[in-house]
Amino acid sequence: MNYRKCLIGLSIAVALSGTAVTTVAADGRSIGEPGRTDKSSTDPNPLKNVYFGEEHMHTRNSFDAFTIGVNQTWDQAYEYAKGKVVTQSTTGNKIQKRTPYDFVTITDHAEYFGVLKEFGNPDSPLSKSDFAKGIVLGQTDPKAGGPAFKQLLASLFASKPIPEYATPELRMSMWQSYIEAADRHYEPGKFTTIYGYEWTSIPRGANMHRNVFFKDKPPTIAYSAFDSIHPEDLWTHLEGLRQQGIDVFAIPHNSNVSNGWMFSENEFLGGPMGARYAERQARNEPLFEIIQIKGSSDAHPALSRNDEFADFELWENLINLPIASDKSRGGFYRQGLATGMYLEKNLGANPYKMGVVAGADAHSGYQPNEEFDFPGGHGFIDDTPQKRLNPTPGLTGDVNAVAGSAGTTAVWATENTREGIWNGMMSKETYGTSGTMIRLRFFGGWGFDKDLVKDKDFVKKAYKGGVPMGQDLPKASGKAPTFAVWALKDPESGNLDRVQIIKVWPNPANGLPMEKIYDVAWSDNRKPDAKTGKLPPVGNTVDAKTATYTNNIGDTELSAVWTDPDFDPNNSAAYYVRVLEIPTPRWSTYDSVKNNLPLPDGVPLSIQERAWSSPIWYTPESAQTAMK
Repeated sequence: MNYRKCLIGLSIAVALSGTAVTTVAADGRSIGEPGRTDKSSTDPNPLKNVYFGEEHMHTRNSFDAFTIGVNQTWDQAYEYAKGKVVTQSTTGNKIQKRTPYDFVTITDHAEYFGVLKEFGNPDSPLSKSDFAKGIVLGQTDPKAGGPAFKQLLASLFASKPIPEYATPELRMSMWQSYIEAADRHYEPGKFTTIYGYEWTSIPRGANMHRNVFFKDKPPTIAYSAFDSIHPEDLWTHLEGLRQQGIDVFAIPHNSNVSNGWMFSENEFLGGPMGARYAERQARNEPLFEIIQIKGSSDAHPALSRNDEFADFELWENLINLPIASDKSRGGFYRQGLATGMYLEKNLGANPYKMGVVAGADAHSGYQPNEEFDFPGGHGFIDDTPQKRLNPTPGLTGDVNAVAGSAGTTAVWATENTREGIWNGMMSKETYGTSGTMIRLRFFGGWGFDKDLVKDKDFVKKAYKGGVPMGQDLPKASGKAPTFAVWALKDPESGNLDRVQIIKVWPNPANGLPMEKIYDVAWSDNRKPDAKTGKLPPVGNTVDAKTATYTNNIGDTELSAVWTDPDFDPNNSAAYYVRVLEIPTPRWSTYDSVKNNLPLPDGVPLSIQERAWSSPIWYTPESAQTAMK
């Protein structure tokens, strides 16, 4: 898709309807995306382009995807991401993404990586055992395949592989096949494939999973939870790879179902966190996945009581068990930011100084991020509207309709290559969305001009005078920091409702997480309530009977330069942006209307799609000195 033409055309159409228009320069480009050229260009853009993609998905080469009927290959997953038509393996339906991705990482589970699909290959010696036959039988008859599936689960929960299916030779062979597939589809400047896998630690049913990513030189084998379930051991492995010249990092996800462990003040299964542990986590895990099909990990209403938008795509139970997950502050990113700053003050290192990405975790072989055409994400469990909207709770105790569509990662990078995307991720100039392709810039400094976002050289001046999302504010100047934010709607989705800056800090007295949400830009000339300071809702144009909406509310573009009115120079703080769209139909509403099916109780009719930026951090000079 030619985004530039889309944006220009959209601006013209919206102008005729009387809604706010995108600010464009004389050459037709958006001010927030200066220097943007054709995204297929291989010429680096020093002011960076935004690239959208997937950092977390599974194919038939993941043990759990194969057991739920998925036969989608690596090649098909890449083709779908490019916008090609593929056949859904469980239904035979033809499916296609409306808006292709720029990059994709397929992260199949390292445990039994690529092995189980061989059970369905009659020519493979791996298919001959009763266990293999039972797994294949379970694809069409889950009850008959139950004993084999229980044996598989037992090995995973015990972190003890079935020996004949986890030999080093087999693991290396399957991994090499994956590398070859990624290389076949890599088109520098047009479509980037990034090597990766998922390390699947599930202590006591809690999610402590990490996705592992490589720049341009993969190892010979994937490290799995069969090697160890301890994050420290994974970090040791990654550090060893870097000593061999292999660039690598890990991304944790689904803290919402980690039982409060992901952002704990303690070491994994141990006592209070020490400085070395904190430093190693910071070095090995620069990013965090804030949303995916299995729920949002940003915040929870029980923890963020003054946030009317915290109740968003929640997943209440553990992934693997029908048990409610602990909703403590250790399970959510926002509180984790504050905990990290508190630990930094005491340890000299911040283990949770993580930028933001988003993903699918779809176990289907595709990336279902588009609400209007959601094909499910878990094989035969939810591959039809009837199954997705069935009000009967599944294995986890949550109904299928609770699952959301996939999130999307956005990376500001100089070019769409493995090196470009990698460098963008490592610098944390990234953001995550609930699936929409909102464009978002966020900069922090100590004296931005109030009209900076209107300047034709906005981004150039912002880079020169401050730092982008994911970075630390430079040395304080004795005054409150200023932030410049710019957001542009997805041409294929709803207009923008508002832009918020979320400030998080540790209570100086006890380290408990504190937060405050500031509306800094909004649509439709609304005015905050004089007593509460709350901004009135933007409205809702969704017609539940037809699964349609109108873009006659909201704006196409929002921007602001904002100064923190409550700045405390003596206390650390993290600032990140949340951009909200106007309400649009949720995938479940589309399914309900198209197929004349009732919605399960409690499933919302509409959704306010959103984007979350990576934070910008402030650390007092006294603390910076102490840490040196």
